[in-house]
Amino acid sequence: MSILCGIPLVECVYCLACARWAWKRCLHTAGHDSETWSIATAEEFAPVPRLCRYILAVYEDDLRNPLRAPLDGYGINPDWLIQKKTYKDTHGRAPPYVLYLDHNHADIVLAFRGLNLAKDSDYAVLLDNRLGKKKFDGGYVHNGLLKAAEWVFETEFEDLRELLEKHPNYTLTFAGHSLGSGVAAMLSLVVMQNQDRLGNIERKRIRCYAIAPARCMSLNLAVRYADVINSVVLQDDFLPRTATPLEDIFKSLFCLPCLLCLRCMRDTCIPEEKKLKDPRRLYAPGRLYHIVERKPFRMGRFPPVVRTAVPVDGRFEHIVLSCNATSDHAIIWIEKEARRALDLLEKDHTMQIPAKQLMVRQETLTRHSEEHKAALQRAKTLDVPHAYASLEYGTFDEEGEESSRRSQGESSFGSANKGKAAESWDEIIEHFFGKDEDGHIVMKK
Repeated sequence: MSILCGIPLVECVYCLACARWAWKRCLHTAGHDSETWSIATAEEFAPVPRLCRYILAVYEDDLRNPLRAPLDGYGINPDWLIQKKTYKDTHGRAPPYVLYLDHNHADIVLAFRGLNLAKDSDYAVLLDNRLGKKKFDGGYVHNGLLKAAEWVFETEFEDLRELLEKHPNYTLTFAGHSLGSGVAAMLSLVVMQNQDRLGNIERKRIRCYAIAPARCMSLNLAVRYADVINSVVLQDDFLPRTATPLEDIFKSLFCLPCLLCLRCMRDTCIPEEKKLKDPRRLYAPGRLYHIVERKPFRMGRFPPVVRTAVPVDGRFEHIVLSCNATSDHAIIWIEKEARRALDLLEKDHTMQIPAKQLMVRQETLTRHSEEHKAALQRAKTLDVPHAYASLEYGTFDEEGEESSRRSQGESSFGSANKGKAAESWDEIIEHFFGKDEDGHIVMKK
């Protein structure tokens, strides 16, 4: 009898727990993910709207006679277009892309389009993966995206090397949206491992902008390459937030809301510490830029705010239950809101005196360097697998270049030797050094 009397109580507790979970999930908005991040400056965010337009240009058949150009155009001079590859040219090995020599911004741009729902080859790239299938540079990456990036590199590296030698002061930028963002991010890693094949290009000349990024690399790689790769997320975009493998997402594309809700419930029950310690778990790559332009319980759109950071924990780990989760993934909306955000940032920037503008630029570089180092240290503190300190921010020293060349041959065979070397080095430091009563580091006797 006592057992039967306890059943209603258990049901009440269960219902209250479910109601509390639903209330917290419904109140969780995208703004909470980045509320502690710093505000981006106009200078660091300036390339984003321009690169979004370059990505949109990949969808055109003839750039001299565009059919779907934005009001201000794509900003591309057809005479500076080096080449434009279609599905016929790539044979389905990679999404279509353009190679563009941007003289106005001293930039060599390789831009990839997003997923084509009507192309089986795009699905083949996504489906060529499983959890922990591919190791790369001491971490894990998406196998299909890496193979696509390696194919692009082998196809284009001679043209890229020629352009870099002809224009030694130009930067090399990779950009992509959705599926293309994953290929662009992987291509950045491949280039970093093959700098000698591009005339020993400096690390600080290589950039990547992943628009609406796919989760394509493990956390240690995402943090380590934050000085090269930048990810741009619009408000509630679902793709950077769901840890569901890409192959499972697009298998269930026509029941995507059901999948996201089920994944949301499952992830709620998994402690974040456990997620961080899974070396195979993939994340959005690099430094994150979050465009926030809606507020909870408010109608319409507000002036967009761009926040940026290199987070380790809390790296878009919660799905936002929003009717805009899929529309915020569209490159057209991202380009529009990024342009609005940049106009507001530039308005504030132009009101400053030139001396202060120079000071802000220097402060931005310093802040990026400090945030990157702090993220690497945070990753080690949280025991993220294979996390270790990298080289100086945006530069290579001679030892770094030599180790990069050595890792070129190791990466194809899934080398985890860097991680082991870093662990052994930490053990040596701990053996000879310790902390005194005041917390200062001293040499052991």
